[in-house]
Amino acid sequence: MANIWVTGASSLIGYGILKSIRSTKKPYRLIGTTIHKDSIAPAFTDICIKAPFSGTDGYIDWVISVIKDHNIDLVIPSFEEDVFFLTDHREQIESTGAKLVLNTQDLVCLCKDKWEFYQVLENSACPHVIPSSLSSEFRELESKFGLPLLLKPRRGNASKGIVRVLKEEDFELHKGQIGKNLMVQPLIGKDDEEFTTSAFCDGKGGYYAIITLKRELSKGGYTNLAEVVDNNQIKAAVRNICKILKPIGPTNFQFRIHNGAVYLLEINPRFSSSTSMRYAFGYNDALMSIEYFLDEKIPGQPKIRNGKAIRYIEDYIVYS
Repeated sequence: MANIWVTGASSLIGYGILKSIRSTKKPYRLIGTTIHKDSIAPAFTDICIKAPFSGTDGYIDWVISVIKDHNIDLVIPSFEEDVFFLTDHREQIESTGAKLVLNTQDLVCLCKDKWEFYQVLENSACPHVIPSSLSSEFRELESKFGLPLLLKPRRGNASKGIVRVLKEEDFELHKGQIGKNLMVQPLIGKDDEEFTTSAFCDGKGGYYAIITLKRELSKGGYTNLAEVVDNNQIKAAVRNICKILKPIGPTNFQFRIHNGAVYLLEINPRFSSSTSMRYAFGYNDALMSIEYFLDEKIPGQPKIRNGKAIRYIEDYIVYS
């Protein structure tokens, strides 16, 4: 029986991964870690452990101790901070004998900075890149991109910190942060033309499996409502981007369609918030990851069920 450790087990992504693994009925022993004293994590784990904050002093020693104490075979980081930390300490962790579900070092590092990410795609003549700038001249940007403008944090995720600029007065409030913390883009597409695509990539410029959901975002930036779609333009875009970046394992692509063309909003080199939705439609990239990274089994394209997913809040009761 393999011992699988999922970090951030009380997060939307974390328990989505755990639910996906549990749904298979395979005899994996699931260890979850969370910073929260009270959480949903025990509902989906065999062992739930209180965790320190990712990256704090002594965190690597704690990671190693969890691996050794519980004979961990495979570590699956669920949230961005742990993806970055485990990538930076990959060799030290793998020296324990445990394996890691991580994307390539180059892609994980590149995704830390959206401006550097943009430059790589732009220099590679990627047809799906959104024009971007570090200029702080409003008139120049208005002439080039039109209004509204988007001021987008160079670092971060889940659409957090994005400022929509409709007039120069709004722009002036944030002008000093452009370059250091913010980048500028035109508004591409509409909210009802946004898609989240997950592909299980082969590390060689292609992918083994893929699913696309047309989505509606919550105020928190995660997928709140989703519908399965089969879009050949998006599949072609993923193939084009994979040829440039060569991701491996579970990789999340976020797109918008604008004037009939597909544009890449960003890549998350990890699992995404729609993990549990995907497995419900037949795409279980958590199980694919275990079999691929632990057993070296190549995944195939699963049969995808059509339908919609609606996210809601549910109570989990623990009786005294």
